[in-house]
Amino acid sequence: MKKRNVAWLVGVAAVLPLAYGMGATALIRTAGYRVTKRLPTGKGIALTFDDGPHPVYTVQLLDLLKRHGVKATFFVVGENVRAYPEVVKRMHKEGHQIGIHHDQHTSSWLLTPSQLKRELIETHRAIVDVTGEPPTLYRPPWGFMNAATLFVTRSYQIVLWSHVFQDWKVKGCEKGMLDGLRRVRDDGSIVLLHDDGSNPGADDLAPAHMLDKLSKYLEEVSHKNIEFVHVQDSLID
Repeated sequence: MKKRNVAWLVGVAAVLPLAYGMGATALIRTAGYRVTKRLPTGKGIALTFDDGPHPVYTVQLLDLLKRHGVKATFFVVGENVRAYPEVVKRMHKEGHQIGIHHDQHTSSWLLTPSQLKRELIETHRAIVDVTGEPPTLYRPPWGFMNAATLFVTRSYQIVLWSHVFQDWKVKGCEKGMLDGLRRVRDDGSIVLLHDDGSNPGADDLAPAHMLDKLSKYLEEVSHKNIEFVHVQDSLID
């Protein structure tokens, strides 16, 4: 085989994985088809939490939300749902919305179409087994998608975010999270937070710091007549 052909094949082999993952993510986000980054009603703030449920932090979070009368949207990991079903039952009973993250918090860039489908099926099944209600929303871990995402997830609305504060790191919580929350406007913002710090790249203790800052924020705005809404409610309206 000629050297030119070998070089071409090597180049294609290098580019294809990038196109399948990074390229697809950029294209889908830019096109915005079936992707929600802000609430279409342009009203309220949607607090969303990824990576749980966690047996300690999610329970504390539910206590905090209940104290302030706030409804939120949780994008859960399937294996955590199976491990802590009582937390998810409480989540559902108290009126929070539950959507799919992945079954094992695996990046879509590393998944074949069939593997991605399985991540969704297993998480969907876990949620239904606990709550009896099928999820309609999906948020991919890290916001990473692949070339098969739109096809495989066609039964769900993909939900990203308008505001993120690196709350998966203790430093991110302590340096800018509270000020960041204060700047969020109630004009359809979707806020991304995390109630589990056990995933790659996160700090185990970060959720404790997130809860501290979120508690201060909710106390500060308790008199400001800000409406905290489910993502799905806004999509329906």
